[in-house]
Amino acid sequence: MTTAQQRRQSREIVRGPGRVPIQLKVNGVLHFLEVEPRRTLLDALRVDLHLTGTKKGCNMGECGACTVVLDGEAVYSCLILAVECEGREILTIEGLSDGAELDPIQQAFVEHDAFQCGFCTPGQVMSVRALLEHNPNPTPEQIRLAVSGNLCRCGAYPRIFEAVEAAAKACAERRPASKAGR
Repeated sequence: MTTAQQRRQSREIVRGPGRVPIQLKVNGVLHFLEVEPRRTLLDALRVDLHLTGTKKGCNMGECGACTVVLDGEAVYSCLILAVECEGREILTIEGLSDGAELDPIQQAFVEHDAFQCGFCTPGQVMSVRALLEHNPNPTPEQIRLAVSGNLCRCGAYPRIFEAVEAAAKACAERRPASKAGR
């Protein structure tokens, strides 16, 4: 059975009422949880797994503060049920850095001062991560489109755009070295 067939079959299974067991693979680690079927991925991450880097802003899919990468795509975790994420790869802001070493995207945000209050930064970074995974050399228009679902109430957009361009260059420079090491 393919992964898509398994996902379809798991959606057809009636779950609940009450808490149900699920397995979530977050940042490469498999977690076993019991959640109510109505629990969002955002709340599973923040409340059950204590991964609080993903922010709860509007809780309506309008601000982008809760953006995570799900199977390579940037998604609003407040709009997805945790039970829908079984068998899928979830990447949060906590999964980007390697110990004390920041991911190139995070480093570019720091170097370009691409934040003020910082509340939107994790969501912005995760949207950029999904963009650069699909398009390592984005145009300015593609960058704007990728972060258009992430609201920055402080207005740091010009620095965010600069940081994304720098991150794309840094990721491109690292890519050949990481492939050579395999």
